[in-house]
Amino acid sequence: MKSLASLLQSSSLSLHNLLATHCRTIRCGCIADIYLSNRVLGNYLNCGEFGLAQKLFDEMRHRDSVSWNTMIAGYASRGNLVNAWGLFRCMRSLGFDVHGHSFSSILKGVAYAVRFDLGQQVHSLVIKTGLGCNLFVGSALVDMYAKCERVEDALEAFQEIPEPNSVSWSGLIAGFVKIGDIESAFWLLRLMEMEDVKLEDGTFAPILTLLDDPCFYDLLTQVHGKVLKLGLDYESTVRNAMITSYAECGSILDAKRVFDTAVGSRDLVTWNATLAAFFVHEQEEHALELFLDMQETGIGPDIYTYTSILSALSGKGRQMLGKSLHDLVIKKGLEHVTSVSNALMMMYLQTTNRTMEDAVRVFESLECKDLVSWNSILTGFSQKGLSQDTLKFFRHLISSDIEVDHYSFSAVLRSCSDLATLQLGQQVHALATKSGFESNEFVASSLIFMYSKCGVIMDARKSFEETSKDSTIAWNTMILGYAQHGSGQVALDLFAQMRNRNVKLDHTTFTAVLTACSHVGLVQQGIDLLNTMEPVFRISPRVEHYACAVDLLGRAGLLNKAKNLIESMPLKPDPMVWKTFLGACRACRDIELATQVANHLLEIEPEEHCTYVLLSDMYSQMKKWDEKAKVKKMMRERGVKKVPGWSWIEVRNKVHAFNAEDRSHVHCRDIYLMLGDLVKEIQWSDSDNGFDESLVLGSYQNA
Repeated sequence: MKSLASLLQSSSLSLHNLLATHCRTIRCGCIADIYLSNRVLGNYLNCGEFGLAQKLFDEMRHRDSVSWNTMIAGYASRGNLVNAWGLFRCMRSLGFDVHGHSFSSILKGVAYAVRFDLGQQVHSLVIKTGLGCNLFVGSALVDMYAKCERVEDALEAFQEIPEPNSVSWSGLIAGFVKIGDIESAFWLLRLMEMEDVKLEDGTFAPILTLLDDPCFYDLLTQVHGKVLKLGLDYESTVRNAMITSYAECGSILDAKRVFDTAVGSRDLVTWNATLAAFFVHEQEEHALELFLDMQETGIGPDIYTYTSILSALSGKGRQMLGKSLHDLVIKKGLEHVTSVSNALMMMYLQTTNRTMEDAVRVFESLECKDLVSWNSILTGFSQKGLSQDTLKFFRHLISSDIEVDHYSFSAVLRSCSDLATLQLGQQVHALATKSGFESNEFVASSLIFMYSKCGVIMDARKSFEETSKDSTIAWNTMILGYAQHGSGQVALDLFAQMRNRNVKLDHTTFTAVLTACSHVGLVQQGIDLLNTMEPVFRISPRVEHYACAVDLLGRAGLLNKAKNLIESMPLKPDPMVWKTFLGACRACRDIELATQVANHLLEIEPEEHCTYVLLSDMYSQMKKWDEKAKVKKMMRERGVKKVPGWSWIEVRNKVHAFNAEDRSHVHCRDIYLMLGDLVKEIQWSDSDNGFDESLVLGSYQNA
């Protein structure tokens, strides 16, 4: 019997050995021993075999408090509050003693399920049994109230503990962290030190999650110093949280330094946290290198790893690598995992239009589509400008059993913006209001954007006023709306209000404000803003910010300064920067500089039709017909065709799309007949206006 007991005490007992040991206890008649039965019971629960544990528990002729508490703790630790609560009530009704361990276990389950109502009932029983001052029960009460975001109750339970330990303090601090109260969390940390209570990894890990903004960088370095002083930097929970905090505070170098010092003690979470850090800072190349290093160490990637790395494979030139990873996902048998398929869809959607079919194929092959699947495909279509597809898929979504959320509304509202379909946008607005999402910051910003694009800036402002004034997205969208409507000064006034209210600024904020400066002509203010982004606001300028600055200088006719800015950029100018500069050269009629820029653009993007069109139009304005002919010839030789512009009109809740010389509409003949009548009326009303009807009617006559 002693050998069986010692074997059952082994923490590394496998399920196979456990089953064999269980058989031996039955064969030798020792299963009736309550101590051995409890040990077998606990080992089954440790192996996750709840069915076998429950079967053994039901067959036990004699049970003691340990038997009941073992089962309650097992279910509670796995988040199965229903079974844990049922056993707890049954235990009490059968007259078994409910002591500290019983309460601690059931409170853990209550905290996991965030059932404040049940927690109050258990607390009443704790007081009734006189265990309110028990250290373990008190700590469990603090943890339960903290996880239910009832910090005042947690503080009262904490004050009832005669000598709180590190677990008690850490649970209370975690509660204030959960509600985002950074001042109270650090106040408690200082009190904890003053009381000479040992600071542990469970104390620092929650606090680090609060330090998620560049303004907390100095505070983070102080916390890091304290962690190093206490020798907690090798605790995985602290190390992993530190990597995430440094990344979110704007320092990828410090995040990487923490990762590098963890040689030999990195777990899967460490690798995933560092991957996420690179993604936050848009350093996809480093993320890919890290993923390859991870493969070499023998640490197997999990679902989170695959979904993260797939998000890095966006942009042109990554399709082959993405497809290779897709093959790896299939090899690992993860292609039917919804989250992985969702990441695959986003990877394909974020590359080029040619890969849309791949994304749709993944979507249609996914058996268990969740809301993320639908939102991914909706967002992809919306961002690609395939607005009619967005509307079509949105109709399928609202007719399904899946409940629409704010991301769904945001995507379809953006498509309404692109189509400039005010009436359809208003209908979606009504549906969002009915669904209770009108005040959501993403939906509100999409409404602001939609009304701005449809030319109804007052309705855009009304939507802005009805949303939370803490929403960075709403402020950014409203500022950009005013800038695009030519109300640059109003946009700059909003930016000043945004700063006075301490609303968090981001990259999009500066894009919007620089656009406003460009429209108003505040050259020096815009350049000063660009130059202060990193030193003052700790936000590194991106390519789009430099493109806005080039547009700002170009509109002011300062082509040389715009050129110098491009040449001095710390980032490689992308085609958008050069196209912006080309537009400025065209506006200033600098044909020589425009030709240089256009030639450079044609080298890096020979298939892009916009450059040819801009250059051709400029030669037309300058009456350089030979050069214009050369551009047209180059387009023919390279097989580049001008992409026709599209127009939309909304009639009786249906969107009709047309492009130049379009004859595909079902009412094509009637449309051109009406057009002909309108042209004749214009001629009759003003015979001297020089209007050439052949330009319009020629298309119809050739149809």
